[in-house]
Amino acid sequence: MINFELVTLTGIKLRESVHEVLLPTSQGQIAVFENHAPLVSTATTGVISVRRKSDHPDDMMEHYAIDSGVIEISNNTIRVLVDEADKDSEVSAKEAEEALERAKQLRSEARDQVSLDKAQSLVDRQTSRLKIAELRRRSRR
Repeated sequence: MINFELVTLTGIKLRESVHEVLLPTSQGQIAVFENHAPLVSTATTGVISVRRKSDHPDDMMEHYAIDSGVIEISNNTIRVLVDEADKDSEVSAKEAEEALERAKQLRSEARDQVSLDKAQSLVDRQTSRLKIAELRRRSRR
């Protein structure tokens, strides 16, 4: 088992032993199992997926939409430090869709690079939130 910690600015979002964690990195998504090689990497805005037990199918995985941050893997411990993380059960697909539309509107109205970067960050964040809401909806079928 792997000790997994997901830490946000407001505190620990998740801390427990799990079988597998899928992480979004700047080099692409990686899967982490027990005895993974030590690694420090950046986490990109995206989805973290957690499989609690080896016999749990994909539709039992929990998903978290995260902002970019830092990943540290060592001694069968994964620590992910991010500003925000939303669990799939906390996200409404309708609200995420509406927020995504607002973020796209902000992006289209951006008049300078700073505004454009901020709007794109919001688009990416809401896209991740919408994805975990959809994953949760599909797993309930």
